[in-house]
Amino acid sequence: MHYGIIGAGAMGYRFGVLLQENAGVKVDFIDAWQPNVEKVREQGGVYAARNHENRHLVPIDIFYPEEYKGQPDAWIIFVKQMQLADVLKRCAPLFNDQQIAFSAMNGMGHIDKIRQYFADDKVIGGTAMIATVLNGPGDVDFIGEAGAGEMHMANYTEEINPQIKAVEADFKAANLNPIVTDNFMGTLMAKVVFNAVVNTLCTMFELTMGQFIEYPGAKKMATQLMNESYDACERAGIQMIATRQEEIDSVDYVSRIGNPLHYPSMYQDFSKGRPTEVDYINGYIAKLGREHDYVCRTHEFITHEVHLAEMMRKYKK
Repeated sequence: MHYGIIGAGAMGYRFGVLLQENAGVKVDFIDAWQPNVEKVREQGGVYAARNHENRHLVPIDIFYPEEYKGQPDAWIIFVKQMQLADVLKRCAPLFNDQQIAFSAMNGMGHIDKIRQYFADDKVIGGTAMIATVLNGPGDVDFIGEAGAGEMHMANYTEEINPQIKAVEADFKAANLNPIVTDNFMGTLMAKVVFNAVVNTLCTMFELTMGQFIEYPGAKKMATQLMNESYDACERAGIQMIATRQEEIDSVDYVSRIGNPLHYPSMYQDFSKGRPTEVDYINGYIAKLGREHDYVCRTHEFITHEVHLAEMMRKYKK
């Protein structure tokens, strides 16, 4: 299939480059961040490395939304939650009712925005346990060995239809290790509850995932946050795709073995003075709990804590 990547950031580059290089499919990149677009055009592509090594130039085609004339079969959307509504509005003239929209963005809130432009049976949500770092405009680093990590994906209607099977086949060829499920909310929430532990705590204490898991109390912290998350999901009628213990074990494994040197994406935003997506991660879990008469006290506290840290920037010289 022909893919259009909306959001040429860390994950957008990773999916697009691997689809282009490993699956041999046509990929176009659409981005609204001017320094990124202009840098790629200046150097003739994006520089990609793996684990800080073998940095090489990958030729790609990149466009601003208003100048793109292509008609891809599927869109892959990786935009920060806070910017998504505006970017989708700019891209709206590019959409048609035959196209598929896939997104594995962090947090929750993006699916409702995407559904404003695509029919429910064309919307595929996913998760990606695949660490990637955007070093700067036109410069990306894939963390982990080739084929490391995995991703889950589900159609919004929870059907396993020909469209999701076609995307799955291309993702397999790209070495992205897709797993198709028929549980939409349970699939998406699996990444949210994981990020609500690792992303937030690593950001608050400026730690890599490996440094976090070295702390003797890390598992107790993960268990406390995970229990609140699962309690909220159960009250909301969301059937998770993994048990509480499996998610806690996943935090330990990914932090200790999978990506111990990785700073999560929330830290990457925080360290560069950008707003974080905590409202769409811990804040979303807290909101979900309150909507079902359950108070996630730890998630609410952490959400405020991250915003306090963001505010404190103005006092630093």
